[in-house]
Amino acid sequence: MLNKHSPVIIVGGGAFGLSTALHLSLAGYSDITVFERDEKIPSKYSAAYDINKIVRAEYEDEFYTQLALDVIEAWKNNPIFNPYYHQTGYIVATSGSAPSKARDTLQKSLSSLTNRPAFRNEIKQLSTKDDFRKYAWQITGPLKGFKGYFNRIAGYAHSANSLKSAFVACAQRGIRFVTGEEKGKIVELLYEGKKCVGVKTADGKVYKAETTIVALGAYAASLIPSVGNFAVARCWSVAHVQLTEEETDLLRGIPVVNVRDLGFFFEPDPATRLFKLCPLGAGFVNTNKSNGISLPPPDRLPPPQDYIPAEDERKLRRLLQETFPWMANRPFVDQKLCWFSDTKDSEYCIDFVPGTENSLVVLSGDSGHGFKMMPIFGEWVVDLLQNGKQKLERWQWRKEDQRGVDWGSSVNWRIGETRELKELIVEKEGMVKARL
Repeated sequence: MLNKHSPVIIVGGGAFGLSTALHLSLAGYSDITVFERDEKIPSKYSAAYDINKIVRAEYEDEFYTQLALDVIEAWKNNPIFNPYYHQTGYIVATSGSAPSKARDTLQKSLSSLTNRPAFRNEIKQLSTKDDFRKYAWQITGPLKGFKGYFNRIAGYAHSANSLKSAFVACAQRGIRFVTGEEKGKIVELLYEGKKCVGVKTADGKVYKAETTIVALGAYAASLIPSVGNFAVARCWSVAHVQLTEEETDLLRGIPVVNVRDLGFFFEPDPATRLFKLCPLGAGFVNTNKSNGISLPPPDRLPPPQDYIPAEDERKLRRLLQETFPWMANRPFVDQKLCWFSDTKDSEYCIDFVPGTENSLVVLSGDSGHGFKMMPIFGEWVVDLLQNGKQKLERWQWRKEDQRGVDWGSSVNWRIGETRELKELIVEKEGMVKARL
């Protein structure tokens, strides 16, 4: 068991890193330093640098359903996080032209809820437009062939504000932060024999620690290449519509709406009046041919920015035509790619790196469903350090080498095929030339 006064370094100030720092401090660990590449937190490198993320308990696996129910209570009751949780409810649906995979996944999600006592009287099936409008009366589109359900025990959290709140709480507890492209960027893990003994920053400084925790999400393999054997850096498109104050007020309080074959959206952010939409698909990877590892591009703003694939735009345009046709032809703004760490079975990795004498921990594999766990995630890292091993097999280090295997489309809620980022860059360049 780690001495609670021994120095601990956390690499990465995103959702996993901040939650870990907070819970280590609450558990009595007194010497904690967080390194973050961005100049400030919330960090632009974090997948949680966003205005909202879904918080829901739809899992076919009872294990994650219970964790999600536990974390929803934490969102409600922890003053660090509860200002940023909004239990608007959650509509899950398929359109009239949805493929069988999307319809089957919807039924599995519905079955996973209706058989559990926690959701008794909280789920309503939706079969007609009028059914949908009972829970989202603002919808004016045709909803042709839409079928689905409404889940009251779900909603979203403002993710960037949650990061900021956790950062403030950590700083108030005396946790140190080192930030910036020179001072806060870790370029090397330092070893004595097999043991990791600290880190080196971009400005050449060395910091020693008894335990180093790498919480870099999609970037983890840049420091620990073997993470890339089982965790793939993958990205999805994000787009927004800029609304007026009146339009923002109109849509206030709508449930999160997730149409399995098209995409999902949230109530608009009142501060920015941005209405966020995300298409559903298998995403993009950025595979290095020489080693088979996918990592985000090293640029501060990975290309392409202010652009999403034409296929994704078509999905989102159709989603709006079916729900809010008055918005369907509006320009998309703040278009970008959101990078996360994906595993074949969508399980997290919360474990010591083998062969490092329990000196190096990796937190990765959020797989698009990790942020919601932020209020309690750090508790699991505390358990790991106190136990000296990861007792849950599902969160252990993976020995299987998955490089070159595309599992993106095999995940039940993803429709489509994985593509390489370079294809998207070529597509964007072609569209730019066509306009000239």
